[in-house]
Amino acid sequence: MRTFTYTQRVYFSDTDAQGIVYHAAYLDFAEHARTELARELGTSGLDGDRALVVRSINISYEKPAVLDDLLTVYTTVRDLGRVSMTFEQIIRRGEETVATLLVKVASIDIRTKRPLRIDEELVKALQ
Repeated sequence: MRTFTYTQRVYFSDTDAQGIVYHAAYLDFAEHARTELARELGTSGLDGDRALVVRSINISYEKPAVLDDLLTVYTTVRDLGRVSMTFEQIIRRGEETVATLLVKVASIDIRTKRPLRIDEELVKALQ
């Protein structure tokens, strides 16, 4: 699978009182990257009666990011199943890794909230 990149500046609102990125802000950075990935692929994640929802997230913090850092999120699909997929998202400042996330998302029917096969067009676009 190919890797998608998204770059974002660290703003004051992303930091704590010491100017260090607040731990939950990394989730926002990763979400922004997945949203831009969907936009690049021509989908919003909402496809008629289908939605992609986060099932689980595992995050490892390596180094602190700080105010005004320019971060790049590298997103790769690691596992692609019938109804779910796992993204590996590595957040870097230059060559230095600051955080790594494994994000599992599931495809669901919006009305019933039950699992639904991932759209074939999305599968093709990710490969």
